[in-house]
Amino acid sequence: MNDSLTREPPGPGAASEGPAADGAPDGAAPLSALDGLRVLDLATLFAGPLAATMLGDFGADVIKIEHPRKPDPSRGHGPAKDGVGLWWKLLGRNKRNLTLDLSTPGGRDVLLRLAAESDVIVENFRPGTLEKWDLGWDRLSAANPRLVLARVTGFGQFGPYSRRPGFGTLAEAMSGFAAITGEADGPPTLPPFGLADSIAALSTAYAVMAALRSRDLTGRGQVIDMAIIEPMLTVLGPQPLWYDQLGHVQPRTGNRSANNAPRNTYRSADGRWLAVSTSAQSVAERVMRLVGHPEYITEPWFATGAGRAQHADELDEAVGGWIARHGADEVVAAFERAEAAIAPINDIRDVMEDEQYRALGSITEVEDEELGRIRMQNVLFRLSETPGAIRWAGRPHGCDTQDVLTELGLTEREISELRDGGAL
Repeated sequence: MNDSLTREPPGPGAASEGPAADGAPDGAAPLSALDGLRVLDLATLFAGPLAATMLGDFGADVIKIEHPRKPDPSRGHGPAKDGVGLWWKLLGRNKRNLTLDLSTPGGRDVLLRLAAESDVIVENFRPGTLEKWDLGWDRLSAANPRLVLARVTGFGQFGPYSRRPGFGTLAEAMSGFAAITGEADGPPTLPPFGLADSIAALSTAYAVMAALRSRDLTGRGQVIDMAIIEPMLTVLGPQPLWYDQLGHVQPRTGNRSANNAPRNTYRSADGRWLAVSTSAQSVAERVMRLVGHPEYITEPWFATGAGRAQHADELDEAVGGWIARHGADEVVAAFERAEAAIAPINDIRDVMEDEQYRALGSITEVEDEELGRIRMQNVLFRLSETPGAIRWAGRPHGCDTQDVLTELGLTEREISELRDGGAL
């Protein structure tokens, strides 16, 4: 387990001294924004658990509850080192690990006792599963009227699809995302990572904080119904409004935009790919001057992003032709001098060495009890007074079961009986 790695705003030189450095008096541990908050993470793959991770990053005591004989599948997703799943190291960080079979009477009773001392439960079982185990909202809220229950499912708790198996891929398809992603003459394209799950995780963490604020005002908890298909739809922007008012259906345009141009990926003379964006009119004008085609700026169609998008072929030829004659470093330097927007197309090797990510501390080192030194994404943002922290990476299945149950007040005999009964 590592020392607490806080995500503080970086400053010049050495860290500042005194309270301003970490929001705590000299010699005291930094405050955490969610100190005193307890979260029970009952969810798997991936939106629910990631939401709980985000809460844990800012100080919540997150207890990950997994089936004794069926661990969270993320432990086995993707590459592993020495038999240890690496995805879990990220998803399970800052969580204590408890095994509990909620379908057994003993498991149900332990969960109700935990719920009585917790603030939030995050779950993603198919609708009706908690109720089948006699752990529905009526039982949970009776155990703790201040509890917030976040229910994260593919399609929500009601409606004709609610009982279907739901994954992020289906949300990416149903929301309209895949339909607008890809080349104009190619098939719809799905992302090669958990995009919809990640957006739903961010949304769930936000929903939890909103529900907790409401609890501060009313004294009562409530249920959050998070359908993964909805946050994905929200981030796609005004498409429903466009269709409602104009009958407009956004087409696939590859790397181009229907709202501005030039906007594309371009290959430099040394074979590296770069992305250019001209969402602002002033930036578009700077780009065209830089690449030696100021004549376009006086064209009437150049005055709007939509007008420029209708002339994307000729603008791409001008910008792409100029970039193709120069090395990538030279191109980036020229764009910076011109105050125009450009970025390299990084793969993960580039990300790990990028000077801006390094300045922000976006990738951090964690000392792990199983793998030693590992690097992963830092917490999501910086708070000046109550910074987040990675206290430990994901840990072995059930390793904190004894400690958590002892804290709950169970005796050794009771714990032994739960193990004998298959609840642990």
